[in-house]
Amino acid sequence: MEKTLNRIHPASDPEATYFLQVSWEKDLGTGFGLLLSDCQCAWTGTVSEADISREAADIEMDREKYVEELRRALIAGEESAGKYNFVIS
Repeated sequence: MEKTLNRIHPASDPEATYFLQVSWEKDLGTGFGLLLSDCQCAWTGTVSEADISREAADIEMDREKYVEELRRALIAGEESAGKYNFVIS
């Protein structure tokens, strides 16, 4: 299993710091787990392969391109800094 951990400052609250851990087996396209923490609370979730396919279809994006965008937004870290915004709700 592979994991990444990134520090994020959501657009919804730029002064706040959160830590986002993403874990996956083969690649993000087969599904992944998320853990989000503000160092006081933590939230977890999973995204299945079916969820990814459904979301790509909903936004009418090629599935492989959608998975690549997920990779950039969730695990690329510094190389994608400033290119993606997170909103915590």
